[in-house]
Amino acid sequence: MPRKEKSKPPLVRGERVTLEIDGLNHAGEGVGDVEGFTVFVPGTAPGDLVAAEVISVKPSYARALLISLERPSPRRVEPFCGYFGRCGGCHLQHIDYAEQLRLKRQIVAETLRRIGGLEVPVAPVLGMPDPRHYRNKYQAPVAAENGQVRVGLYELRSHRVVELSQCPIQHPAGDRAVAAARQALQELRIPPYDEQSRRGVVRHIIARTSFATGEVLLALVTSGRKLPRAARLVELLRRRVQNLAGIVQNINPRPGNVILGQEEITLWGRPYIVERLGELSFRVSTRSFFQVNPVQAEVLYGLVQRLAGLTGRETAFDLYCGIGTIALHLAGGAAQVIGVESENAAVEDARANAALNGIANATFLVGRAEEKVPELLRAGRRAGVVVLNPPRKGCAPELLEVVAEAAPDRIIYISCNPATLARDLKILAEAGYPAREVHPVDMFPHTSHVETVVLMSRVID
Repeated sequence: MPRKEKSKPPLVRGERVTLEIDGLNHAGEGVGDVEGFTVFVPGTAPGDLVAAEVISVKPSYARALLISLERPSPRRVEPFCGYFGRCGGCHLQHIDYAEQLRLKRQIVAETLRRIGGLEVPVAPVLGMPDPRHYRNKYQAPVAAENGQVRVGLYELRSHRVVELSQCPIQHPAGDRAVAAARQALQELRIPPYDEQSRRGVVRHIIARTSFATGEVLLALVTSGRKLPRAARLVELLRRRVQNLAGIVQNINPRPGNVILGQEEITLWGRPYIVERLGELSFRVSTRSFFQVNPVQAEVLYGLVQRLAGLTGRETAFDLYCGIGTIALHLAGGAAQVIGVESENAAVEDARANAALNGIANATFLVGRAEEKVPELLRAGRRAGVVVLNPPRKGCAPELLEVVAEAAPDRIIYISCNPATLARDLKILAEAGYPAREVHPVDMFPHTSHVETVVLMSRVID
């Protein structure tokens, strides 16, 4: 029997089309169709009628660039940032914030259904009263152009730096600190690093700001240990940056997109700021993993506390615990909390944060969770609650197997990637832990990203 040939896509590269946008994908691109063939168009909103030019065609979809709005969506708004459309930092400023939240809920629900086969109610997204100036961490690439130091964010779909006079989703103190550092580099003629030639010194400027105290920690990421005119640079920054807690030099000699290196030198002050979330204080350094939105972090951790349902008698495992933010929030309601993290520096921070808050019932272990959990079980440590908070790639399959075998009463999964979340929830559901509640939290307004908290509990035969 002859093989049936696949139908040819109805579009070709360079073709101009008119289509209506009826949704968003996980990357924040508008989704429409031509003759039933899916087309993704960045910078559009559901309800837009657009003219677009096709830039690539795959077997099952095409991608196109917006040429003109033929009929704008009623959900469109004027972006509040003048760099929107050039800067790659935000994707959704052109969409009303309430609509952003509705769309993110829809993305989570559709992804769980499509990838995980999960038909579970998804709660409304927990948004912000004021979704601006929410970021406490500004990672600004540095470049040179026509003899001038440029600092800002990368242009959409490129590594060209868009110089920003201000970024309205950053904390204003961090914004000002980055601007002061750019000016000091220019005055002192300290050369930016060039990715192509691999010459120059300064790769990134990073400002971390405490919402609680207003303190700023400045970090200069350099290509080597040598930082010309470092003493004069420190003098200028101390004079020009208000509430400066410290200045550090992070050394990253490796080519590629990884921003931070492993070696760090404190040039002045202390290498951390102190942030407060609820009743707890945390030391945050340049390399600490700490939620970039502290306002929503309080919402997130409060939700985790509620879903954990601790009575004071349980042991809780916090896997991928970072610097201990979740573990320490759970400690007040648990008999004991055990955090596991593969990064030694993060565990040192977690232990310091436990001491800072006078918390004695939290223990932090260095190692891979899939290896440490069996060790804990062999030692007779059983968890009533397990919290999983993995990176974007999700959990290792062997960890999911180990967690299910540990038989906790509840599992709470926190994810910034709906696709890997759906994959892992399917595995846990098959192991007897169906999803009971799904709560998206908007940690990153005006971007396509969404954090999701899921409660699973055992099926008891």
